[in-house]
Amino acid sequence: MGQLRVVAGGLQLNGQAMVMDALVASNIRSRRGQPITIESSRNFTLNVRDEAGAVASQMYLDKSRLECASGGFRVQDAKGRTLFSADKKEVVVGASLLRVTGQGGAVFDASVQTPAVRADSGSDLKLESPTRSLWVHAPMGVKIESRAGDISASCLTDLKLQSVAGSIRLDGASLFLPGMRMSVAEAGKAPVPTGRGRQEGRRRDEIYQLCMCANGKLFLSAAEGLCAADNDSFVCR
Repeated sequence: MGQLRVVAGGLQLNGQAMVMDALVASNIRSRRGQPITIESSRNFTLNVRDEAGAVASQMYLDKSRLECASGGFRVQDAKGRTLFSADKKEVVVGASLLRVTGQGGAVFDASVQTPAVRADSGSDLKLESPTRSLWVHAPMGVKIESRAGDISASCLTDLKLQSVAGSIRLDGASLFLPGMRMSVAEAGKAPVPTGRGRQEGRRRDEIYQLCMCANGKLFLSAAEGLCAADNDSFVCR
């Protein structure tokens, strides 16, 4: 028997053992305080069968991949709290923080539901859809906040901010709308006087009316003119 001994409750093996065919046992464990190593020259497979003898769960390991086939997968900490679980219905991350460290970020083919999306301190946060649309939706409200930098939103066609039953509020010390068109019919300027009146006239020329077309488009008009657009100015088109 060599290093194999019969002890109370089973067999004890000291050293290494090479199993040429199948090993059937209800419990395999190492000695107290000693590790156990299971080694294979090609691959390693663990099967769990049901009452009918069919494979219910399987774990396969070779030199290039690890595959698990089961109805569910769960990772717990030492206190039994779920850190990660996955089944055919959902994937749950139970840790307090999900960190994606790849330079390409995270790619989602479908929707993402989460109470908060934030970047590390000192890093930028970017939500991007390279070829399609990006929707941010919440039943109660959406909050976008940057405590130490700017917030930028850009798109190729239209950027829509829509509130069905409430209002859209832009609250800030300054509000800039650069690049707005000016009505051609009201763009004429009076002669600029000389002296002190010249400086006052220049300040008056820098003040415009903010006007709105019937379709909701905004345009500028002279401060002392009518808030109207010429048909040839294209400001309302």
